[in-house]
Amino acid sequence: MARLQSDRFPLKAPLLAGLGVAAALIAGVAALTWLAGGPAPTVSASTDINGQPAVLASAEIEGGHGDGPVPFSNAQTEDVSLPGVRDTADALSTQESANASRPAEPVAPPAPLEGFYENGPGGPLPVISASGVRPDQAYAMDFDGAADIPTVSIIVGGLGLSENLTARAIEELPAEVTLSFAPYADNLQTWINRARADGHEVLLELPMEPFDYPNNDPGPHTLLVEASPTENSRRLTWLLSRTAGYVGVANYLGARLGAAEGPLTEVFTALEDRGLSIFHDGAGRRAILNQAGHLARARLTLADRVVDSDPTPRAIDGRLLELEALALQNGTALGSGFAYPATVDTVAAWAEGLEGRGYQLAPASFLMQIRNPVEASSPAPTEANGAATEHADPHGDTH
Repeated sequence: MARLQSDRFPLKAPLLAGLGVAAALIAGVAALTWLAGGPAPTVSASTDINGQPAVLASAEIEGGHGDGPVPFSNAQTEDVSLPGVRDTADALSTQESANASRPAEPVAPPAPLEGFYENGPGGPLPVISASGVRPDQAYAMDFDGAADIPTVSIIVGGLGLSENLTARAIEELPAEVTLSFAPYADNLQTWINRARADGHEVLLELPMEPFDYPNNDPGPHTLLVEASPTENSRRLTWLLSRTAGYVGVANYLGARLGAAEGPLTEVFTALEDRGLSIFHDGAGRRAILNQAGHLARARLTLADRVVDSDPTPRAIDGRLLELEALALQNGTALGSGFAYPATVDTVAAWAEGLEGRGYQLAPASFLMQIRNPVEASSPAPTEANGAATEHADPHGDTH
């Protein structure tokens, strides 16, 4: 024990010397602080923990005479200005003012338009006006496009039956995409009004007999091969009077009717008599479809591709690229699809870069006017302002 105690004594002298140096340094700092006129400023960061501020870190910084603590806080003591950069609050205020003064987006006029309908069994039936203007002209959305630019049109159908899918298609797809509605939808006119107000052109779907009917039944009032002309006319009248505001019709199924020239010609003739365009996905025999359209003198065009026969994003992308190639080759290309989530998402993403690739996405009526121009003596009113809209026809009818 005596040896251990004797070993500690040599440490006392340096320890005391170190303490003395430290004391001298402290006294020197205090003197300098007093001479400088106050304590050195500090910067501190704090956070609120359970409602109580707690200092996280602090550090001394050099400052001028009389400077006090400079805390990190949300309060700004003075404005900070950088060249070309506006204060965030000013920017938001300016944006709000711009939104407040911006005129409302144009809304399509209520359907049916006066002079373009007669009373039918379920509602208004489209008719050609007394001046010779057709419903497919009157309800066409105004589109400021050029007929010499490769043009792609997309029709997305099956709408009105699923609230979520219908709302998604209306809101997420570009206005240039034409939307096709099932005749059996609840609140059908409400959906069509909503789509038209959002800038979309709309079509009405006609259920047509498939080869495996009635095992595969498109629904009530399906147009049938074996039905009499009177019966098919009655069914067609019921379907067309379900709503108003559409530029034309699209088929739903119908491969068997599409292979029967006689009954199909009768249907096409009735549609042409009412001034409606016919958009067909090609189900059936294309030669017979075209022949029936020719005999009926109908405004008929067939889709070049069904974009989602394989409803996967990769396959849909491939079909859309095929439409681009066809538009580059022929001037126009028409694709049809169903409102699958993958179809809506893929078409919306594809359309974003279409203009940059040298194409234009156009409503179906614009493509129809290029392929089958209306030789009308009177100009057609547009949805936006009632002015005439005429499109050139450098390509002719490719179908």
